[in-house]
Amino acid sequence: MTEAKTLGKEYDRPAGLDNPRSPRRAAKNNFELYAWLFMRLSGLALIILVLGHLFIMLMLDEGVHRINFAFVAGRWSSPFWQIWDLSMLWLAQLHGGNGLRTVIADYARKDSTRFWLNTILVVSMILIMGLGTYVIFTFDPNITAS
Repeated sequence: MTEAKTLGKEYDRPAGLDNPRSPRRAAKNNFELYAWLFMRLSGLALIILVLGHLFIMLMLDEGVHRINFAFVAGRWSSPFWQIWDLSMLWLAQLHGGNGLRTVIADYARKDSTRFWLNTILVVSMILIMGLGTYVIFTFDPNITAS
């Protein structure tokens, strides 16, 4: 048993137990700081993008009744709206993925479980962002029904 002092009191603590809330291993970079900062900044950007999106889609003109294929085709014919929707997609995926990464780090006890959950998370994020980006930039407004 090792002894630890706290405010002048001595007590026994089993060897090998870390202090509560101590990191698993020493931090060698500032990744967590940047991830925390990204969450705050991307959250603010998402609020602006999503509220703007909802306002345009639901409040202007006839509201939800005007949203159809022609509306989307007209909207995505403009690079401005392509970038707007792409920014919303990427920020939402990265913001949500970063939050889920934190949940995995907090609750996955085994390193192998944490590794596989993070791997599945990253692969799914890449697939969704890739497919969404592909759809936004290759959307054909002149498609005909066969």
